[in-house]
Amino acid sequence: MQHSEQGRARRQRFQERLHVQHDSALHQRLKQHLPAAFNQRWTRRHWMHATLFTTIGALLATIVPGFSNAIDAPLVTHSTLALPLPPLPAGNAQAVPGSNWELTRIKPGQTLSGVFDDLGIPSATLARVLDHPGTREVLTRLRPGAELAFDMAQPGELRALRFDRDGSHRVELLLNGDTVREKVTERATTVRTVVTSGEITSSLYAAARKAGLPASAVATMTDDIFKYDIDFDKDLQPGDRFSVVMDETWREGERIDTSKILAATFTTGGKTYTGFRFERGGKPAEYFDITGRPLKKSFIRMPVTYTRISSTFGMRKHPVLGTIRGHKGIDYAAPTGTPIMAAGDAQVKFVGTQRGYGNVIILDHGKGYSTLYGHMSRFGKVRAGQRISQGTVIGYVGMTGLATGPHLHYEFRVNGQQRNPASVTMPPPTPLGGAELVAFRAQTAPAMARIEGMEKLIYADADTKPAQGKGKGKG
Repeated sequence: MQHSEQGRARRQRFQERLHVQHDSALHQRLKQHLPAAFNQRWTRRHWMHATLFTTIGALLATIVPGFSNAIDAPLVTHSTLALPLPPLPAGNAQAVPGSNWELTRIKPGQTLSGVFDDLGIPSATLARVLDHPGTREVLTRLRPGAELAFDMAQPGELRALRFDRDGSHRVELLLNGDTVREKVTERATTVRTVVTSGEITSSLYAAARKAGLPASAVATMTDDIFKYDIDFDKDLQPGDRFSVVMDETWREGERIDTSKILAATFTTGGKTYTGFRFERGGKPAEYFDITGRPLKKSFIRMPVTYTRISSTFGMRKHPVLGTIRGHKGIDYAAPTGTPIMAAGDAQVKFVGTQRGYGNVIILDHGKGYSTLYGHMSRFGKVRAGQRISQGTVIGYVGMTGLATGPHLHYEFRVNGQQRNPASVTMPPPTPLGGAELVAFRAQTAPAMARIEGMEKLIYADADTKPAQGKGKGKG
């Protein structure tokens, strides 16, 4: 018992010494930082208060920052977790047909097979497309500027093809294995009849452009209407003028066709020529003058262009045989491959080879008239029995048969007898008559009235030289 009490006394004295040492160290620190009023000798009560305040400060330093962060933090938090999704089925992964169109515009000299090759589409696919009814006729006659649209499921795999069959119909071919389905969409078009007039100051094309006349309409005027009466390379002079009534076809805000000229007048050398479009007897439309006479001559005298006469009609020394004999036609020297045109509307009578003539074609124009074309290098796309129009390319210049150089031997025959093509009187075209003439006059009168009205607006005095200007208006 005595030993126990002595142990407790020793422990108490040891704790008091530790407490005094601790208080002394704390007092020294507080003395350095507290005001002078606190630097006096502290009682035990002072030390108890200081210890309490220190403990409370430590607690506040720990609790308050966490409390502040808790207030600023959002009440609700979100978290995301990336999970792998199952792959889509193969059928759903592909886009629907028509969702990935690639537009191609045909370039000069480019072929349809070349377009398919550029896109990596197999030739077997091209053959399947061309085998579809009505497709070959359109796609094999594409002109530069024509547009094709390809929908590719993947590189080289054609899913759909889109093209314009004509000005108002768009065709879409859908390919599914060996099956080809066709969908035709009609594209709405509107037609406006306009009148335009112009005067030549430098050239026809400059005057036409100033008058708002497109190149296609100029080509119709020079190649189809007035080419038999006006030499556009030599006859035109400043002050000559023209007026045109034409139909403009519009589609989706774009003018797509201006080649249909209903009526035209051209004044040159003090004389006015007229041309009016008219259809008769189910034939293709032709142009007639104001009296109803066809503007197209029955025959053109020279069936090749850019050439010279190397041998005339009549007696001559044969260049190969060396004998004096009659030459029954005219020889036109021209480079090999120069196109040869049919001199008039005809039925093809013969296509083949004849002694001396080499490759030869004979055309029957009716009423006892026929023409022969010899020494061709090759034939055009004509066959015996076929009916063709004037100007159709029937073959190409060559030197087959008895010939010393490339040329065309051309004969003009009347009832089987050769006549000089340069001087023979050509048969006149048959004019309109009867009911056709009545219908023609009824159709042309409004067009002529439109031309006269336009020219009155433009030219102040019709008896003097027209004032420079142009005009265009809806009919």
